[in-house]
Amino acid sequence: MGPSPATNGLRQRLEDGGVALGILDNTYSPTLVEFYGDLGVDYVWIDLEHGGPDPWDATSVENLLRAAERSGVELLVRLPDTDPTLVRKALDVGVRSLFLPRVETATEVEAAVRSARFRYDGDPGDRGLAAPRARRWGLAEDYVEQEDTETLVGTTVETAAAVENIDAILDVSDLGFVFIGPLDLSVSLGHPGELDHPEVVDAVETVRAAAVEAGVPVGGLGFGMDDVNEKAANGYQLLNLGSTTGALQRTLTGWLDSYDGT
Repeated sequence: MGPSPATNGLRQRLEDGGVALGILDNTYSPTLVEFYGDLGVDYVWIDLEHGGPDPWDATSVENLLRAAERSGVELLVRLPDTDPTLVRKALDVGVRSLFLPRVETATEVEAAVRSARFRYDGDPGDRGLAAPRARRWGLAEDYVEQEDTETLVGTTVETAAAVENIDAILDVSDLGFVFIGPLDLSVSLGHPGELDHPEVVDAVETVRAAAVEAGVPVGGLGFGMDDVNEKAANGYQLLNLGSTTGALQRTLTGWLDSYDGT
């Protein structure tokens, strides 16, 4: 008997209607990924779009995965491209939860989601069948069925075009979630960094409401715990609490500000 893949806890929580809380590790440290798992977050976000190792560097990604697997936390990987070849590579390395950057159309999203499935919407999928790490090098039992069940593919909505096409994007079969990116969205709408601008606020609400209506889990950034709690109450199921460097900055600044010496 070969090893059986563990349930993807992040996928399960979203499917059950729960809220998943995570943190962005922008130091790309296996030690911190493992530690965050022990601390009890639901996922650790690894962003390969804005930094980190080369997404084609399997060894670096594998080490982050091993750390996550050690402490039972799910690694949520944002790819730097929607290229189906990159999606397939990440999954074969062992990533089970990933999302796409800067999508524009449902066609683009569907091609990526299809590339993550052996069977897709009643038809053949576009995922390659081999014996990589995800298959435990050929030892895993029920590999095809388990991968199609446990793999979670979402997409960021962070451009004006994606907001315009949100209904079609949400209609893509097997789309795991949409993650609203307000920072890039503010740039796309012509108001960089102005997250309170009415056009940005309206675009975020358009996506949130459409996702909730369509029954697709919606994710976003938390700007403090009051914001996190408010978003959870308004239908968000995937919430990022902050980042490694942000947490360190707040803690260390507090220590320095509290120092009584000269």
